[in-house]
Amino acid sequence: MPMIAVGFRLGRAVTGRQVTVLLTESGVLHRSHGLYGQPSKLDLPKLPLRHLHPDLSWRKGEHILTGPISSLRDHHVTATERGYTEVLIAPACVRLDVEEQPLPLKENPRAARRHPELTDAFIGTAPHTEQSLDAAVDDFRTALGLPVRPRNVTWRPRRSPVPPRIEAMLRTLAHGTAITSPERLAVGWSVTPRAVTLRVGRTAEALDRPAVLELQAALTAWLRLTQPPTS
Repeated sequence: MPMIAVGFRLGRAVTGRQVTVLLTESGVLHRSHGLYGQPSKLDLPKLPLRHLHPDLSWRKGEHILTGPISSLRDHHVTATERGYTEVLIAPACVRLDVEEQPLPLKENPRAARRHPELTDAFIGTAPHTEQSLDAAVDDFRTALGLPVRPRNVTWRPRRSPVPPRIEAMLRTLAHGTAITSPERLAVGWSVTPRAVTLRVGRTAEALDRPAVLELQAALTAWLRLTQPPTS
């Protein structure tokens, strides 16, 4: 009986290795890895948490695929962060002519058997079409009759009021003028429309946007921590 699955295959050209992750409609996650052109090593299938612990009160009402889909996304993020950035098989939802093995009893999860035929069928069936993992997961959910969030919905956050001092600084930057700390300070900073720069004596270094966001978060935390108590 044909089954529906979603997955991807990524490669790391530097080491010549690949990783393939596949999620079936029953919520079982299959992962294989190895060298290009060589038989892959299959990890033990990961069973859905709802199957192993159906009595968890805090998960009652949650669909059995919610956790596995989140795990599939985590695998994609982790692989990319580890240098697996070559797309060998783009994320795709496919219908496979392979019968999925039944889930083992929850008392014996390690009885789950590796299923190389399933991964082979995915590799041979997946289309060579570029798409995102989000799109593939949406296709997977649609094929199984599960709700999918609407795509291409235009949403713009409502702008909150800006304090007068920040509004004045914003106008200064919009006119191309820099905002700087007092020159008398040995350690200072400057903000221009292009960059944020920290200065120690005559040495200066510009921060990229992620570093600026991290600094802003740290300063906000410090200001709240040291805020004088209100009477």
